[in-house]
This record gives sequence, structure tokens and C-alpha cells, in this order.
Amino acid sequence: MKYNPDDAIGYLEYNAERPKLIIPEYGRHLQKLIEQAVELEDREERNKAAKYIISVMGSLNPHLRDVPDFQHKLWDQIFIMSDFKLDVDSPYPIPSKEMLEQKPDTLGYPQNFPKYRFYGNNIKYMIDVANKWEEGDLKTALIMVIANHMKKSYLSWNKDTVKDEVIFEHLLELSGGKINLLKTDEELSASTDLMRVNKKTSNKTQFSNNGKQKGHRNNNTKNQNNKNRKS
Repeated sequence: MKYNPDDAIGYLEYNAERPKLIIPEYGRHLQKLIEQAVELEDREERNKAAKYIISVMGSLNPHLRDVPDFQHKLWDQIFIMSDFKLDVDSPYPIPSKEMLEQKPDTLGYPQNFPKYRFYGNNIKYMIDVANKWEEGDLKTALIMVIANHMKKSYLSWNKDTVKDEVIFEHLLELSGGKINLLKTDEELSASTDLMRVNKKTSNKTQFSNNGKQKGHRNNNTKNQNNKNRKS
């Protein structure tokens, strides 16, 4: 009988036509082993097959053998890869499909005042602390520190001047109406002074980053020169 290559092409399997792998990291051969184990009628034979497959899965990850609960993870994965159809005796609780598909609870947004994000959450914590302090010079000084920091943060994001009344209004709102500087004669630091502080901080950060990059380039140059000398 003459060999016909067209007949061989008909037996080829393409990944697009194959079933989707549930855990692709283990490959298709292991997936087929699990499918064959599911079809075994004798329970004892299924248990033997499951233990053999678990040993193969463990050999694929030898660096994890000493990790706590690693065997538990392998047994969970074999049930998941069998689409929860494998009926064997497991040394661990058998997971359910409903548990796997259960969606986590929605996390709450951590920002209490999203429209004033440029102040940061720490400012809100400081304001809450100030609200708990007794009236006096220390509380007044803390409030002024908070207000000046709010003004500096506002300028860092908006890159423009801002009236003290705007900061006082925001402080009044963030404090729940307990800190009111609108009716006082208090004045915050000038915008130019706060902008100058922000600019110095920005320049220091930029200089530090540039210095690290230059040092890295100098080290590379020295290493290259040393290699050229040795050669």
C-alpha cells in the first residue's frame, strides 16, 4: 500500500479544534490523563490513577514540594482540571464548582473625599486628631500646620495661586464644620514661599535620580574600560 501524505494530514490535531485546557501550565498530556481517570469504572483503579497523577504534578514543581499545603493545592487542582467529575478518595476536603466561581465582595473605596484627592488621606487623619484636642495654643498651632500643608498640596497639583478662603472652606468641610478659620484673621504662608519649597523638593528628587543614573553610567564605563585593559 502506497503512503499518501494527504491521509496523514487528516489525522492531525490542531489546538483550535482541541478542548480548552483548564490549567494550561500542566499541558495537554496531563489533562488527558485526568480525563482517562474520570472514565475508569473501578473506584480503586481511579484512586490509584489519581495518586499517580498527583505524583506527576508534584514532579513538575519540585521546588514547591516543601511548601506547606502544597499537596492540598495539587488535589484541588486535579479536581478543577477534571471539571469536578473525578470521583476519588481525597485526603483533603473536595472543593466545589460553586466555591470556585464565587465572586469576592466589592471592596469599599478608601478615599473619604474623592473630590479633594490632592490633599491625601493623611490630612483627613490629622484633622480628626485636631478635632479631638482641647482648645488651646497647641491645637491652634496644629490647625495652622494642617492649613498650610493643605495650601502647599493644593498648589502642587494646581500650579497656581489660591486664596486662603478656599483652603479655609475645604478645612471647614473636611472637619465636619468643627474647624472654622473663615471668621478669624489668620493668614497662611504666601503662595510664592510654598511654591518655592515645592520646587526645592522637586529639584532635590530630580538631582538624586540623575545622580544615581550618572553613577550607574560611570560604573558601566569603568567596568568596560577594565575589560578592555585585561583583553
